[in-house]
Amino acid sequence: MDNLLDKQSHRSWTGALKLYTHRPVITLLLLGFSAGLPYLLVFSTLSAWLRDAEVSRSAIGFFGWVGITYSVKVLWAPVVDQLPLPFLTRWLGKRRSWLLLAQGVIAIGLLLMAASDPEQHLVMVALCAVLIAFASATQDIVIDAYRIESASEEYQGAMAATYILGYRLALLVAGAGSLLIADTSTWATAYTSMAALMFGAMLVSLAIAEPIPAARTGKPLTLFSREWLYETVVAPFVDFFKRNGQFALLILAFIGLYRLSDITMGIMANPFYLDLGFSKTEIASVSKLFGFIMTIVGGFVGGLCVARYGVHRTLIAGAILVASTNLLFVQLAYTGPELPWLIAAISADNLSGGLAATGFIAYIASLTNRAYTATQSALFSSLMTLPGKFQSGFSGVVVDHIGYAGFFGYAAIMGIPAVLLAIVVYKKRTRE
Repeated sequence: MDNLLDKQSHRSWTGALKLYTHRPVITLLLLGFSAGLPYLLVFSTLSAWLRDAEVSRSAIGFFGWVGITYSVKVLWAPVVDQLPLPFLTRWLGKRRSWLLLAQGVIAIGLLLMAASDPEQHLVMVALCAVLIAFASATQDIVIDAYRIESASEEYQGAMAATYILGYRLALLVAGAGSLLIADTSTWATAYTSMAALMFGAMLVSLAIAEPIPAARTGKPLTLFSREWLYETVVAPFVDFFKRNGQFALLILAFIGLYRLSDITMGIMANPFYLDLGFSKTEIASVSKLFGFIMTIVGGFVGGLCVARYGVHRTLIAGAILVASTNLLFVQLAYTGPELPWLIAAISADNLSGGLAATGFIAYIASLTNRAYTATQSALFSSLMTLPGKFQSGFSGVVVDHIGYAGFFGYAAIMGIPAVLLAIVVYKKRTRE
């Protein structure tokens, strides 16, 4: 599939645009919104709430470890891939049943968080964040599998683009939208509103069609038997290493380092803006207008680039852009609360993020064997975020010691290995 995506790089621009009109591509817009909504609510939006409640920056930084839940979802992905849910699976099918369950838990977790006060019950807020992150990571497992199973290889780039668009729309709502609600009302109202949207996402899960999974050979396996455990837990990893040989280790290193730069800086973005002196309304307004527009452009251009130039060239361009845009945040740290520099930094960050994420999602789909869709895609996406999430936990400590300018310079340097590995992976695939 990886080579097929690169062979399709000769597709015309008109042919690339037509991919966006197909039903599976449009469906991923809605699922992308559902996937993106919880993310900021346990990440940068939560950090803004905590900072507003005068929680220390060091404590806020440690909340970044909540995101490690997304990075270890591979541990329970085999269960999601193979275990039917009582009643729900028979009614909705394997993918939609798990999707509905995960969305329900997210909505309940957001309601519990809305009822908590960080100043009085910080531990309760942390536990709610872990619950939401766990359910959100489970939802990601299901949606990744759904995306790969619901359409053929030629649509994966466009589906990645619409997924990113929906995801970023949700980030806008959960980020800028929550800030605006909190500024005019309360943080509890903001999180209650987000819970209502997640209940709405459950209606989407009921309306979409269940994808047809890849056919399995051999007789059906007894649940939790030794053969079932091997097929569920071991076989997906054996298959990946068998198909890629020693090069599999380089692929995994590339996946682990590709988003190190932007994840490292992400949790400190909102505290950075607030500490510079920008109001929550200013931050939300810039994110809503410039950040949103550039995200759409970045994701759309990324999808076109995958179809026109191939996934690997898109990956290289995305890695370079993600690393270099950190330098705009360095400049913003020196200039202070200057609105034009805030616009430039947020716009560039969203443009590069949209393009890079689209290419990377298509690349992960190209590595996946459809016989083990959920488990292998969870392995790749878990590894994608694990190094960055772990490192982000120390981001508040780094800022306290070297300041924001030094921190964002450090984040830019963290992007260099991704650029180099993207080139190595591209040259290896080209030789093949």
